[in-house]
Amino acid sequence: MIVQAPLRLGLTGGIGSGKSTVAGLLGQHGSMVVDADAISRSLTAPGGLAIPEIIQVFGAGFVTQDGRLDRDRMRALAFTDRSAKKRLEAILHPMVGTEIARQTNQVLGSGCLCLVYDIPLLVESNHWRRRVDKVLVVDCSPEIQIKRVQARNGLAAAAVEGIIASQASRQARLQAADYVICNASISLAELQAQVSQLWHWLGLSSRLDPASETDPRNSV
Repeated sequence: MIVQAPLRLGLTGGIGSGKSTVAGLLGQHGSMVVDADAISRSLTAPGGLAIPEIIQVFGAGFVTQDGRLDRDRMRALAFTDRSAKKRLEAILHPMVGTEIARQTNQVLGSGCLCLVYDIPLLVESNHWRRRVDKVLVVDCSPEIQIKRVQARNGLAAAAVEGIIASQASRQARLQAADYVICNASISLAELQAQVSQLWHWLGLSSRLDPASETDPRNSV
């Protein structure tokens, strides 16, 4: 029996867009989700594989007493030292890539029809653009992003604006999209309906519905 390769769906969106919620909804529909952010958090948690190298590169002061990356201090450093983000990424990205490859290999051959890569920096990365079949963008306005992140994390508006500015622009994400889910001022039920419609268009296989292929940048 030949097992069909899963559709590789790249999922991205700006901070506060609701990307993680959409990933969870796609998982409820039967897709397997590989979450780059979750992997990164595990690497920088107490006992995480990246902690010794972070201490070596940045110093013990960038690790909290319980042994995790001090994200607030690292974020503050990145605002004043542009090289800090690149140095941290040089530590984390290879480790994240190794774990993503491990999780992918577990899924291949399992009969899973859709493999979702939840990648915050997908649009910025030529590496990822070449490795997914389709790109799904979760979109909302910067104003909504700021309000959501403030409510969730308690960050000042200026701090959230800085994070948004460090990511790909909204326009760049939309230009890269094969599908767009608009997650602005809607209920969870309405978001679920959009995800269900997308799943229907995917047809539970690697073939997209012919109607969706007439315009490759569909807004769901």
